[in-house]
Amino acid sequence: MSRSHPSTSPGTAPRRRRAVVGLITATALLSPMPAVAAPVVTTPATPTLSQKDRVPAEPDDPFFSYDRPAEYDVVREDVRVPVRDGTELACQLYRPGTSPTDVAPGTFPGIVYEYTAYARNAEQFGEEAGYFVEHGYNALVCQARGSGESPGLLDPFSPQEQRDNYDVIEWLAQHPSSTGKIGQMGVSYGGHSTLLVAVNKPPHLEAIIPANGIHDWYENTIYHGGIYSPRIRSWQASTAPSTLETYAEHPLYDDFWRDRSVMSRWENLTIPTLEINGWYDRYRDGMVKNYQARPENVWLVSGPWEHGWPSGQPEDIGLGGYLAWWDHWLQDDQAAPLPAEHVTSYEISSTGVSAGWQQFDQWPADRARELTLHLRHDGSLSRGAGRPGEQGFTVNTESTPPEPHEQLTFSTAPMRQDMVLAGDATADLRTSFTAADGNIALVLYDQAPDGTTTRVTEGWLKASHRDTHTRLSPVEPGETYDMGVHIWPTHYRIPAGHRLVLRVSSDDHPQIESTAPDGDVTVKTGARGSTLKLTVLHDTRR
Repeated sequence: MSRSHPSTSPGTAPRRRRAVVGLITATALLSPMPAVAAPVVTTPATPTLSQKDRVPAEPDDPFFSYDRPAEYDVVREDVRVPVRDGTELACQLYRPGTSPTDVAPGTFPGIVYEYTAYARNAEQFGEEAGYFVEHGYNALVCQARGSGESPGLLDPFSPQEQRDNYDVIEWLAQHPSSTGKIGQMGVSYGGHSTLLVAVNKPPHLEAIIPANGIHDWYENTIYHGGIYSPRIRSWQASTAPSTLETYAEHPLYDDFWRDRSVMSRWENLTIPTLEINGWYDRYRDGMVKNYQARPENVWLVSGPWEHGWPSGQPEDIGLGGYLAWWDHWLQDDQAAPLPAEHVTSYEISSTGVSAGWQQFDQWPADRARELTLHLRHDGSLSRGAGRPGEQGFTVNTESTPPEPHEQLTFSTAPMRQDMVLAGDATADLRTSFTAADGNIALVLYDQAPDGTTTRVTEGWLKASHRDTHTRLSPVEPGETYDMGVHIWPTHYRIPAGHRLVLRVSSDDHPQIESTAPDGDVTVKTGARGSTLKLTVLHDTRR
């Protein structure tokens, strides 16, 4: 039976991966230097073979190497699960068996596996869930209302879908073959639904494993900094076309989005939660925020992974940790370990030289600290502010990358020693616009001595959303406004000799729509100007 996990995500078509079972100090003497050319060559910071060769391929923690023999065959049954309004959802129930056709006697804990709208992946989900069935779990794969053979209108992550998911969990708990202890797990859509049903608090849901999940559908996916993200448009059109209209009707954060949010109900995220996060994933900001909101009952594992389960990706953590998690919480097996620390993170790098897997008791780590750099008039990033000044750029209204006159870049001097970014960042920009609104898009790059650049992380903010996403703040042309732009977290090593480069522009397609009105943007620099605040980690390798 295959043990692969797909990348089934809003924004991309689900795709199959083969499983591999197995997973500077801040005071770096930054000095002023002349402005460097704008980043031209950008390469993704994906792990290299050399990186895998230099560090252990799995965290040194018994949780990840946990294993026990499989005991059962897998027996499948197609079922219709009734929910409270009488609708019956199409599901597949997988049960432990003494043969492929005969169910085993006794009762077993249950796992709702990949509660999504991806009916075309239902068979594959069943194959994946078979691993847990072979180890003594019932598994239920369901097609969300309005997808596959489940009737109704698909409205992703809506209150109706959350109620349905709740009822599915309770149905499985009441099944004659169930012990009444239920977990849920899934990636992307399945990760979102797993987190959302948890904050609805079904009485028999004991623990969850969300991978690449949201903290807030508005902030993580649909409106980045209040700016629509066209990256999601093709997923909307192919999966839930009605959302092309409904989402556009809610450009501000209102009850429509609160109903689709984990953040609005963080106080209800009380059960044990194992978050599987990728430092190259589009939902990493939400996963980190969930942990930070509930550090006592959320464990965070962040690897060098793109969107999807870690299986088949570099530094694959295998399936043992998931089994340990379920054995601990659903089988009440205290011998099944939990992660040694609440945060397990893989330090990434463009060069392949990194500290690899590390564990922390909190995030950011207690030895991390804030480093403030000033955006200077000469295009440098430095701890010294320098004289007051300003720089400007022209708004790019096209979806193509910005031309040199449509962006500003600020750079550190070459690092005298490695710098490790380990958390989020904030750019406090003092800006003015010639139009009645504007967008700010920030990208941090790692620039090598040969001039090639690697995109590290990013953040965005619409000027009229600078105070809140719930109402518009007026933008008067020519007035200077303070804009605090949140830059998404990372765990990234910038090697000695490289530079950290900040690009400031009005566009970052397809992360945000190029909808800023024509005009120019001015950024205050130097003393009483704009700053970049980084979270940096002391390098214990030195």
